[in-house]
Amino acid sequence: MSFYRGVMDSKPGDPSPIGVLIAHLGTPDAPEPAALRRYLRQFLSDPRVIELPRWKWLPVLHLFVLTTRPKTSAALYRKIWTPEGSPLLVHTRAVAQAVGEALRARLAAPLRSSIQMAVGMRYGNPSMAAALRELAERGCRRVLVFPLYPQYSGTTTASTFDAVFAELATWRRMPELRTVNDYHDDAGYVAALAASIRDSWRERGRAEKLLLTFHGIPRRYVDAGDPYFAHCHETARRVVRQLGLAERDYEVTFQSLFGKEEWLRPYTDETMKKLGGSKLASVDVLCPGFSVDCLETLEEIDGLNREFFTHAGGGDYRYVPCLNERPDHVAALADIALRHLGGWVDAARREPMPVYDDAASTEPAIPSAATY
Repeated sequence: MSFYRGVMDSKPGDPSPIGVLIAHLGTPDAPEPAALRRYLRQFLSDPRVIELPRWKWLPVLHLFVLTTRPKTSAALYRKIWTPEGSPLLVHTRAVAQAVGEALRARLAAPLRSSIQMAVGMRYGNPSMAAALRELAERGCRRVLVFPLYPQYSGTTTASTFDAVFAELATWRRMPELRTVNDYHDDAGYVAALAASIRDSWRERGRAEKLLLTFHGIPRRYVDAGDPYFAHCHETARRVVRQLGLAERDYEVTFQSLFGKEEWLRPYTDETMKKLGGSKLASVDVLCPGFSVDCLETLEEIDGLNREFFTHAGGGDYRYVPCLNERPDHVAALADIALRHLGGWVDAARREPMPVYDDAASTEPAIPSAATY
């Protein structure tokens, strides 16, 4: 009996296809407690996400979290669920398809058919293992793993790579592998974020303040060396610089607090209540760390935090959707992929992405997590 998985080879003489695995966090299969229990068990059992001794955390997870949270989370998912399924999965699949089309359009004719796209979720379905096996069955001997996390964190990007390497450890023949670790300062990605805000301003006018909210992580992870906090602030710095905003015009906050320990500050919910209590007439809200809309953007930011702001006395709350399948977002992701595919493919001639010079920036340095 073999311990290793065999995969099919390309036919002799055929060019070996190149796989691009678009990876994301994941989603439950349905907005129901049983599906949420399966999803949360996998998600919250990941030691990259919850860095606590297993003997200390797993009893809490199984005896308390998984007996109460699935029902609550299912109710929240039902608010945003679409006929096609979870928004995160629907948008991720659409982005992957659009990026694939953009890549093929930029390649020389003989190579266009060589690009094979697949979508894999770190938790839930379609799994990372299923996506890798799908690419293997298509004959891909080279794979680019592209997590849609602009800012690197061990809780997201590294965990995705853990799942990839765990699956490949069971293969007899491993593919040649490349990874996209982050793209928090990519010119195309930053330009797309800035453009999405300008589009909102043209449609609804510019608010008094712009709030850029990122998913939080425990502060001790950053103190231990995770670059996520710095990446978030660098993204924010580049976006507001393109928009010409002064320091007083924007704030950077962190959302989705879980548990009782200190997370990255300032917290989004506390900031919304503060801004509302100051009778701020209007606020624009952007989630630059989320590539596509999901529970945390649609329900938490466009729902719950909207209520915090308005109930505290704030005025007009304007949520700016995630980049999703915006053409400039797709173009930026395709450019990033092409750079990482260098040497595997020869790109056709194309207009270069604009490069923004930060050398003349007079904005303050990125703060330390200890600042908060």
